Amino acid sequence: MAPSSIEDTDVLVIGAGMAGLSAAIAARDIGASVIVLEKAPEAERGGNTRFSNGAIRAVYHGVEDIDALVGGLSAAERERSEFGSYSREQYYDDLARVTQYRSHPDMADMLVENSRDTLFWLQQQGLRFLPLYEWQFKLPDGRIRFSGGSALEVYGAGEGASEALFRTAERRGARVFYQTKALSLIDEAGRIAGVIARCDGEDIAIRARRVILACGGFEANTEWRTRYLGPSWDLAKVRGSRFNTGDGLRMALERGALPFGNWSGCHSASWDLNAPDVNELEYGTVFKRDDYLEGIVVNADGERFFDEGADIRALTYAKLGRAILAQPGQVAWQIFDKHGAARLHGEYRVKQSARFKAETLEALIDQFDGIKRDACLATVKNFNAAVRTDIPYDPGKKDGRRTEGLAIPKSNWALAIAEPPFEAYAVTCGITFTFGGLRVDGDCCVLDEGGQRVTGLHAAGEMVGGLFYFNYPGGSGLMSAAVFGRIAGRAAAQAALANTVESHGAN
Repeated sequence: MAPSSIEDTDVLVIGAGMAGLSAAIAARDIGASVIVLEKAPEAERGGNTRFSNGAIRAVYHGVEDIDALVGGLSAAERERSEFGSYSREQYYDDLARVTQYRSHPDMADMLVENSRDTLFWLQQQGLRFLPLYEWQFKLPDGRIRFSGGSALEVYGAGEGASEALFRTAERRGARVFYQTKALSLIDEAGRIAGVIARCDGEDIAIRARRVILACGGFEANTEWRTRYLGPSWDLAKVRGSRFNTGDGLRMALERGALPFGNWSGCHSASWDLNAPDVNELEYGTVFKRDDYLEGIVVNADGERFFDEGADIRALTYAKLGRAILAQPGQVAWQIFDKHGAARLHGEYRVKQSARFKAETLEALIDQFDGIKRDACLATVKNFNAAVRTDIPYDPGKKDGRRTEGLAIPKSNWALAIAEPPFEAYAVTCGITFTFGGLRVDGDCCVLDEGGQRVTGLHAAGEMVGGLFYFNYPGGSGLMSAAVFGRIAGRAAAQAALANTVESHGAN
């Protein structure tokens, strides 16, 4: 029995995270009718955006931009903060460097050149911003030096961003259908004309003049992770939405869309070993373990396996999960002494943490399940001996205080693990989102394998390929979702309304 057609709209958006809601609002601003399909129930709506810490990376011109975006800085905030600025050139440089110069120029241009304007646009849609103090350099005198880029966070983090966008989208007339899963695209003589979806156990046809796919990557699909990312990725813990299983990518590829970008790559971070296999909204980001700069990290062989001080946190944390997953047992331990532990962020203190504490290193390491104890003790001893104590430690910048003579150096902020009590945290890989996606053009229209537009089909957010490879600059995930969602929504609405006028004129 063929699905019945129950709805018709100008623009149909699949997915209700930052990308999908930005697309819906942009389309409504132009006057197009909009339906948004959300696979999740209303209580779990919002995709990966709901799980975000709210950091957002954009070009900004200085303290004046920050002041305008937060709605007025206090005198105390101005006094203690060195906000600096973040230029287009810096954004391009950071994006190029962390992606090993593979980020496609077209995708990079769309992100960077639209970032500042889109940030102010998001403010107009009801998002509120705060200075992102957490990721910045803390100076000994109490002042904070911003390291550029992710200078702001959304008030209320991902939850705040999601609720603000839902309010705006619904107030402007976008209709949201919950627990409605898109199954396949409706293809009429080469033109996408809607989707077949499942709602309440029934297959329905929702017709549209333009369809925007904004339903995330495949990070919550165990089989696809193993197929595309490789062995052991079925064991990674999911940091975000359980509903991001690659539905949009599958539908587009079945239609002949061109796969594009780093399909074997993803955003993956250090995540607490005690975290559930798939994150839950009540936990949010409490299992993140991003303060590895304050100590050292060892594997089950008792060895360090990466440079904990290679760069600032925002430019290294998103590739650490992959490094941990490659270790024996897919586990590692972050080790801190008294001074390093004092600088850990609050997430480390939640009761669910896989936390260990002792007055001696021997007693600490004895608590680690499956580690080579003597090798680990030797690693700590050798690390301590290798620290260049003649170079001043400075938490307010990349200080060059490094180790000397180790196979794997620590390039900055190297301090001996020497003062009790000692703390450690067992960590594993947490996957946030996948990098592989679809090829789109400047209007976020999906291209097919021949490089031609798939008429009627757009993509945004995690579904856009070619932007991130291997790693990403922290805060650019939310920013890219908003940028590409806004572009897709605007272009889809313009095309849909033009087609409507043409159709009316032909009658």
